[in-house]
Amino acid sequence: MSRVRVHNFSVSLDGFAAGEGQGLEAPFGHAGTRLVEWFFQTRAFNEMHGRAGGGSGVDDALAWTWGPGIGAEIMGRNKFGPQRGPWTDEEWKGWWGENPPFHTPVFVLTHHPRPSLEMEGGTVFHFIDASPQEALRQAREAAGGLDVRIGGGPATVRQFLAEDLVDHLHVALVPIVLGRGERLWDGLEGLEQRFQVESVTTPGGITHLTFTRP
Repeated sequence: MSRVRVHNFSVSLDGFAAGEGQGLEAPFGHAGTRLVEWFFQTRAFNEMHGRAGGGSGVDDALAWTWGPGIGAEIMGRNKFGPQRGPWTDEEWKGWWGENPPFHTPVFVLTHHPRPSLEMEGGTVFHFIDASPQEALRQAREAAGGLDVRIGGGPATVRQFLAEDLVDHLHVALVPIVLGRGERLWDGLEGLEQRFQVESVTTPGGITHLTFTRP
């Protein structure tokens, strides 16, 4: 069976994976880009967005594992866009422009389903009101035997971890303290017992933790 994977998921030293006050002008809230600067500086990120340049060290090597073997993604509504409640503007097509970097079916979890949205490059957003198990069933069917990526945000990743549906988790521990925002680890006591855990710290201070189901 295909695996369920989480990649490049940044968390602060005090456990926050997003800051407080997220919105259109501040996708990560008061954290700004501090959680993801390490990723923005990689060659993998630049190539994902059709640009040259970027670093090629350990951060980059781990960033590259995001894409290979993925056939579908599941994300929370907050990762797709800043709106809440019923859709008042279906013209919004996500943070990534006309050609998002996913190039697969993407299942957006929302209590307010809307028609699917087909983008350039093979990305198709499907808006579903479903449990983690049902969302995963649909994503696996669409993935055609490839793996399914859980893309975030924190609440979505936490929900799939709580249901023991994740086979591989890559967390980038960023040496900043946010103080407030949305936590990843709440309610997941003993999580490490399910996985083999490895870590590596880069010269830039990022500690990459990988949790892999034996």
